[in-house]
Amino acid sequence: MKWIKNVKLEIGNIIDGERIETKTGFYHIGIKDGKIVEHLHYTMPIPETAEEVYDAKEYLAIPTFKEMHNHLDKTYLSLEWKASKLVKNLKERLQYEAEELKDLAPTTKQRATAMIEEILSHGATHIRTHVNIDPYIGLKNLEGVVAALEEYKGAVTADIVAFPQHGLFNGSVPALMREAMRSGATVVGGLDPSGIDQNIEKSLYETMAIAAEFDAEVDIHLHDGGDVGVYTINKWLDIVEETKWKRASAISHAFCIGEIPTLQQQNLANRLMKNNVAIMSTIPLTKSLPPIELLDERGVSVHFGCDGFYDSWSPLGHGDLIEKVQKYCQITKRIDEVSLRDSLKWVTGGITPLAKDGTYQWPKKQDDASFIFVNATSSAEVVARRKQRLAVMSRGEFVFGELEKAVLHV
Repeated sequence: MKWIKNVKLEIGNIIDGERIETKTGFYHIGIKDGKIVEHLHYTMPIPETAEEVYDAKEYLAIPTFKEMHNHLDKTYLSLEWKASKLVKNLKERLQYEAEELKDLAPTTKQRATAMIEEILSHGATHIRTHVNIDPYIGLKNLEGVVAALEEYKGAVTADIVAFPQHGLFNGSVPALMREAMRSGATVVGGLDPSGIDQNIEKSLYETMAIAAEFDAEVDIHLHDGGDVGVYTINKWLDIVEETKWKRASAISHAFCIGEIPTLQQQNLANRLMKNNVAIMSTIPLTKSLPPIELLDERGVSVHFGCDGFYDSWSPLGHGDLIEKVQKYCQITKRIDEVSLRDSLKWVTGGITPLAKDGTYQWPKKQDDASFIFVNATSSAEVVARRKQRLAVMSRGEFVFGELEKAVLHV
């Protein structure tokens, strides 16, 4: 059995008047078959039967992250420096992307690999990647991304979204989407049923038809704002209810929810929760945000992602989900200890070491042995100061960095 000794864990609250700080303690964690099987206070001896022991040196352990909105196929990483081209509108941006797709396609695996390494180094061990499925390159980007992820099997889990970036009804795309679902894609994607496909109902019904054919989840990019965007979400919910659809689905970006009155937001949140529809946000600075805390309070699953970075859309960004959490905390003035550490849930799939009231939640026996190790006082400090990730373990194996191995039985 493998052991990690001297791990700092968050175990409760320290209340000093109106001020709350995070109480921590030190523990030895036993790991077998990728799961936590023992959890000992640091004053207890590690069993002599231990096969491997690593010393965490009192580094803090926090849950690994889930990167829930990304584009592994688009990045320029591993290529020579290239800034993005200025364009006047979305139509021009899509046209420019289409022009370079064939040039970039041969390096998809290489570039996706570089991006996976970057994301791993920041602590994410799950990636939801949208991959272009279009008439310009067919399935070439998908082939490269599938090949790159295959090499990280065991280190990274993934959702691969077949993404009709240039329109669902652009030439042979419906047939290509189905072929993509037979060739490694696991989620059916969509894009702006009004703004891009110019037919909300037709686009959503075709998306559902493909999803039903492959019994797959759905993730729709929705940039359309205001009433048009809200109508689109409600129409998708109508279709989910009509078909008695049981699989999960998601709306990415969903700026429109932040542009309607609070009562409408509450009603829409209730429908989203009831129909198991998540909201994926990349926390942009230039758009209205969906009401993340309202959605969270109503039981809607909310996840953050870095989106594409260093590509034809923007040269900025570096795949660190903590940057997204920190940005959201800046925007919403979440500056106290409890709010900061609670914000971590939007990049961990909902896992936080402590509940808001300080109740211990993680890690426990039979949880996956997946940790990020940081030199920090608390997860609140990790969020506020973007502390460096020193090592990342996924299901009992180090996938980035490594802790020092301890000498056994001397």
